Amino acid sequence: MSDIVLNWKFSDDSVVESEAVAKARQQSLELGIDAIAPSVGAQAAVLAAATGARSILEVGTGAGVSGLWLLRGAPGAMLTSIDTEVDHLQHAKANFLEAKVPANRVRLITGRAGDVLPRMNENSYDIVFIDADPQSVIEYVEHGLRLARPGGTVLVAHALWRGRVADPAKRDDVATGFRTLLTEIASSNAVISALSPVGDGLLQITKLRA
Repeated sequence: MSDIVLNWKFSDDSVVESEAVAKARQQSLELGIDAIAPSVGAQAAVLAAATGARSILEVGTGAGVSGLWLLRGAPGAMLTSIDTEVDHLQHAKANFLEAKVPANRVRLITGRAGDVLPRMNENSYDIVFIDADPQSVIEYVEHGLRLARPGGTVLVAHALWRGRVADPAKRDDVATGFRTLLTEIASSNAVISALSPVGDGLLQITKLRA
């Protein structure tokens, strides 16, 4: 096992997840959902706490793993989460309730993100967390940057896509899309960004104030 793989494993193993997150993660496995790694959840929670997030938008609810992590970092925030799968949203809703998250702090929306995001208010969210259809990641990030307030942050999970993004020989649509996104974001003067190798990669994009 390489040093890099050992570091990844150690980073995940060092995270202590709450019972609610652990349950949501187990449900994710049963439902075939590729939930974020514990280290990615912990980093997202730290960013939510550090920014004092009050309004969070999540694209891709799953069974609630990432939402629970984000709310752990920002316990006073309002979470709006979008997913196409009603079954996933029902599991997430139950997991939020079990974690004692007040029902009025979570808004779950059933629908395609590509249909829902254009109707949402610009400059309204402190954090936009994207963990949905990877083939649409560039479109979702464009919406995320429009919806994030100046100084807000867009977080993109799975940004290294199973190790394929770092390998130029991998030319499938998803790997190529993430590479294109990383290149465009790195050259933009409107944001400041960083790619963290935790888990399957977490791209952090902060929208600069004018």
